Amino acid sequence: MKPGKILCRYFVIIVLMFIAQSSFAQLALQADDPPRKTNIPEFYKSKLSDIETEIKGLKTGKAKVIATSPGGLPVYAVFYGEKENFQSHANYNSAVGARNPVYYAMKDENTKPVVYFIGPVHGQEPEGIVGLINLIRVAETGKDYRGKAWPELKNFFEQCRVIIIPCGNPDGRKRCPYDSFVGIPQETMTKYGQGTKKDGTLWRWPHSKSLHPMVGDVGILGAYYNNNGINIMHDEFFSPMAEETKAIFKIAMEEAPDIAVSLHSCSCNPFIIQNAHAPYFMKERIADLAQKLNQQYIDLELPNMGQGWGLSISVDDFSPFPQQSFNMVSALHYASGTMAFTFESPHGTIEDGATYDEILDIQLVLYREMFSYIMDNRLYWKNTE
Repeated sequence: MKPGKILCRYFVIIVLMFIAQSSFAQLALQADDPPRKTNIPEFYKSKLSDIETEIKGLKTGKAKVIATSPGGLPVYAVFYGEKENFQSHANYNSAVGARNPVYYAMKDENTKPVVYFIGPVHGQEPEGIVGLINLIRVAETGKDYRGKAWPELKNFFEQCRVIIIPCGNPDGRKRCPYDSFVGIPQETMTKYGQGTKKDGTLWRWPHSKSLHPMVGDVGILGAYYNNNGINIMHDEFFSPMAEETKAIFKIAMEEAPDIAVSLHSCSCNPFIIQNAHAPYFMKERIADLAQKLNQQYIDLELPNMGQGWGLSISVDDFSPFPQQSFNMVSALHYASGTMAFTFESPHGTIEDGATYDEILDIQLVLYREMFSYIMDNRLYWKNTE
């Protein structure tokens, strides 16, 4: 075969491979979609490339690739402070079976609190990436990317072991065609978040969780999922399907975090979601933090849930089937004893109306309140023998 034909055939193969993989690249907008915003502020760092840049610029924190996504993308964790030696003799649940979690992790006045931030596992919810990149900036310089100083937040890094996963689902984030949903209709976010069926109709929440993995009747694979169609928030935690899930839980089990958050977003005012399957005493702690955080938002005149808002901590359930799923934050508690919860940030859609600055402040105030709460309300696990 002539060299020209070989080259032509090789080119055709490359093009076909590109087309075959195009569903896993950032999706092109359709004709009826609102255009991408071109005036996103520089501090609003929500892209995977922003994470890469931040990782390369670390001076105090140490970064590690903890997993590789099905799309071949790195999942990073950034660590601050030395890992605590908790003198572990057993896994958490076995230690609880022995009537004292100290056999899993000895926590006393001589050990630092461990704080665990899990960035978005849903790729259309980039607000947590914005917050965590700016949190890393605060840890490194004392200021966020607006130049705003957060001295108390910076000081907490000196007192705690901190683990930050900037993005828990880089596949989904890469496919999402929007770097911000500020000023974009909620319906557009839903389209690219939960995806569409082959006939173009939207899967929508919560029906988008009725097919898992999300394979088969799929037009647009929503950013909820990694490239294998796994919704990491609802993985099979007793036998994880996603490498991202395994990595998130490996850190939890090795680090024994005192507090952990899974960062999410919706067209809403910001709020903490109760851990449906945590023990009652942990529900009380989460409800206490949620109320304190909401009051902070009120005092700072940020979007909030209003005066008198609080979380239900009832454990009564008379339904013939579960009303709340055993999701990632539920599993995190039972893997490590951590005070794990979900946080919902506004997207800034037309419906919720949050601004870029408000979204970043909402994130950083959450982080500050988490540190403050665990410093003031730490649970010690001590040997009583």
